[in-house]
Amino acid sequence: MTISQAEFKAIMASAAGPATVVTAMTADGGPRGLTMSAVCSVSLDPPLILACVDRGSATLAAIRESRSFTVNYLRCGSETVALEFATKSLDKFVGRDWERSAIGLGGPILADCNAAHAVCVVTDLIDAGDHVIAVGEVREGGVREEHAVLAYARRTFFAASA
Repeated sequence: MTISQAEFKAIMASAAGPATVVTAMTADGGPRGLTMSAVCSVSLDPPLILACVDRGSATLAAIRESRSFTVNYLRCGSETVALEFATKSLDKFVGRDWERSAIGLGGPILADCNAAHAVCVVTDLIDAGDHVIAVGEVREGGVREEHAVLAYARRTFFAASA
């Protein structure tokens, strides 16, 4: 017997996770991004991160094209950014300040609203149900320790501070 999707969502909503925006660039240089909490570290050596991306996402298409992505760990006060990037709109970057990584890989770095970021090169794409697990080796990153990280659990944002 399998549980319902509603039950599964309720269980997973109970697990706190970072509020992130995962970004990538299309082949023609267009930015794409989506809000995601299914992001975690995989390995220290080499430094690997995984992100579980909806199979129908425009961001997944950009990750496949560019073979790279950026994880923006949102800072407290960025709840509206998380909600904007949770939509299917392709206009999420209109009027938003962002920058490219120093190494020219990955997606937009949302410097005005992140507490940390990691620029990754794809090492593997693994089909997993209605999502694809993008595994990336971190090639560049940064932390803004003065900002508390925005977390998400039970459909509520909160500060994840030490």
